[in-house]
Amino acid sequence: MHSGEQKPLIGFPSSKLKGNVVISGDKSISHRAVILGALSVGETKIKGLLESDDVIATLNAVKLLGSTVIRHSQGSYSIFGVGTGGFLEPDNFIDCGNSGTAVRLLIGVVSTNPITTSFTGDSSLRSRPMNRIIKPLSKFGTEFHGRNSNLLPMTVVGTDEPVPIVYKLPIPSAQVKSAVLLAGLNAPGKTTVIEEKATRDHTERMLKAFGAGVEIQKSEEGTAITVDGYAELNPLELEVPSDPSSAAFIISAGLTVEDSTLTVRNIGMNPTRTGLFKTFEEMGANLHYELIENSSGEPLAHIHVKSSDLKGVEVPTERAPSMIDEYPILAAVAAVSEGDTVMRGVKELRVKETDRISAMVQGLKSCGVDVTEYDDGFAVHGKGRGSVKGDTTVKTHFDHRIAMSFLCLGLTSNNPITVDDGSAINTSFPQFTDIMANIGARIEELES
Repeated sequence: MHSGEQKPLIGFPSSKLKGNVVISGDKSISHRAVILGALSVGETKIKGLLESDDVIATLNAVKLLGSTVIRHSQGSYSIFGVGTGGFLEPDNFIDCGNSGTAVRLLIGVVSTNPITTSFTGDSSLRSRPMNRIIKPLSKFGTEFHGRNSNLLPMTVVGTDEPVPIVYKLPIPSAQVKSAVLLAGLNAPGKTTVIEEKATRDHTERMLKAFGAGVEIQKSEEGTAITVDGYAELNPLELEVPSDPSSAAFIISAGLTVEDSTLTVRNIGMNPTRTGLFKTFEEMGANLHYELIENSSGEPLAHIHVKSSDLKGVEVPTERAPSMIDEYPILAAVAAVSEGDTVMRGVKELRVKETDRISAMVQGLKSCGVDVTEYDDGFAVHGKGRGSVKGDTTVKTHFDHRIAMSFLCLGLTSNNPITVDDGSAINTSFPQFTDIMANIGARIEELES
């Protein structure tokens, strides 16, 4: 959560990154494991859970809703679920901190429970509009009372007589899809979401793993995902794969810092999440995948990385959903690649933790990089390794991905790059600076 105290960090030019890296659990899968564990009947055991601020917000939420949570050790938890429809009315606000995933998935779950629940978050989350989930969830019969109608704080009056719905996503969003599917668990009949473009499918995979009835049908108008209502979920023992969105920063450093060789282990290779790796390969990246056995229904691999001379590419717009969180780090890598890297069709980045398009464009310009901004994206005109001046302080707008992207760029620029606030990194990747230090990258706190 944002405490208000800024923590400036500096990325210094580095070389010869080496090591074997284990990254903490995937954020998307961690949220879903906690929520579905809380909705199952009995004890769900989770290993490798990401203990970031965002996921801790979800753990605290399911406790307020009546589940029992026991922490055994780092990343190892038992969750005693109350069954679908078993959540109790909380006696306090549910504070989701900085997490859009937590708030949207939890609102989905409670919307078809006959309870009244109030949600809030930090100043960034309170400025993010919730219309996208209010629209479909209202169709179940749920009422929403938000500030300015669609902002947090928001009170959700769950319906005791939900009706199943069929909802076509107007824009691709795994969070909206998941909110509707989770709401459908406690409605009668079958609830269906239709998506034109594939988005992350962690919710569908995990619903199946917990024993829910899930049917997926592809047709000309897209993919229809149907969940059976009044589901009884069975508790699971599961291990959360390592987060590909966090791995992206380590892999990017390995590709761009000279004379580096790294292995990043147990990375979730879900095809709805690996657009960045595909893009890196098109840029000429030396990446090698060693596939390993599945856990929790997700494909996994160790990724071997060697520093590479990269060239600019145009990213196909249809790839955006599979790498929507990775555009900031791609932009940093593009700055030290040869030629133009064009990223369009990503207007959604303007309503993330901050306006990520504007934040990246301004930050890159202050580092001496040539950038063109568009309404729906931007182009980075890279001039290869050694071309980025650095010697600047970049505003992160309390956005963890902006902070980590510019620290990575600092490792390969001519002069250090400072980010005005690195405290947001704890929302998704608390181990970031420790891992970087272990592989030989120099990132330090600014001495005040």
